[in-house]
Amino acid sequence: MVYVMLLAAFAFVLLVFAAAGIKIIRPYQRGLVERLGRYHSTVDPGLRLIVPVIDRMVRVDMRESVVEVPAQEVITSDNVVVSVYAVVYYEATDPRRLIYNVANFMMAVTKLAQTNLRNVIGDMQLDQALTASAMVNARLRDILDDATARWGTRGVRVEIQRIDPPPDVVNAMHNQMRAERTRRAVVTEADGGREAAIARAEGDKRAAILQAEGQKESQILQAEGEAQAVRLAAEAEGFREMTVAEGEGEAIRRVYKAIHDGKPTRDLIALKYLETLQYMADGKATKIFLPTEATALLGALGGMAELLRGTGAKANGPVRARRAATT
Repeated sequence: MVYVMLLAAFAFVLLVFAAAGIKIIRPYQRGLVERLGRYHSTVDPGLRLIVPVIDRMVRVDMRESVVEVPAQEVITSDNVVVSVYAVVYYEATDPRRLIYNVANFMMAVTKLAQTNLRNVIGDMQLDQALTASAMVNARLRDILDDATARWGTRGVRVEIQRIDPPPDVVNAMHNQMRAERTRRAVVTEADGGREAAIARAEGDKRAAILQAEGQKESQILQAEGEAQAVRLAAEAEGFREMTVAEGEGEAIRRVYKAIHDGKPTRDLIALKYLETLQYMADGKATKIFLPTEATALLGALGGMAELLRGTGAKANGPVRARRAATT
């Protein structure tokens, strides 16, 4: 019975000893094996066996982690005291350095971030610090990378959560922002009025140009219409005069032909002259037209006088005979 109990106790101790030597490393971890207090090896994820009591394993988390930097009072270059809140994202690159080169990594990186926040933001003015957070983050990340490389870590990024100025500075900034917005509103309104005035002027100018062009085209069309009407009237008048002249010429030719066919005597021509002069001298006209061929007119008048004398002699013969008989 004693042997059975001893055997059971030995089996239990052996089981505990074997369980102590079985280690499981997660995929995001690395294991540091120390043998008799000295670094022995670095093991990858999986099932690992160590010698209990002689060996000791330290697991190192290789995932990206975050460290929150407490509020830090910083004086900017324009003498404004601000409270800066930041966070640091890092990841382990060498588990051996991370365990053996720094005693308390969290405190070390926090103090390092606070110190460099004072240095970086202290060289900037308040407005620049509030608006250039990307530049501040980049500078802090470069500084932390250089400082933490020997600790087996890499700074992924540094983010400024917020920067809190004093209340009086915040009120002044609000007043400045309100004044700036008012100025922008006034400038925008003035620009809108100016652009509206320019647009109206351009519209009036365009309308005046179109109206002048319309009047010009209207006058041109009117002038062309009048010219066309005058040209048509002149052509009609020329056609009328030509037709009248042709009619008169034809009439003259026919009269002339009829006269020549009738073989008129000088006595008939003189009689026609006298009839024409009678119409011209009827007392209604203020001017008397005489034929330019005065010699022909005198000859005609002489012929008429001879004709009248011959006629009178013939008529006076019986009268003288009656007078002689009565005497």
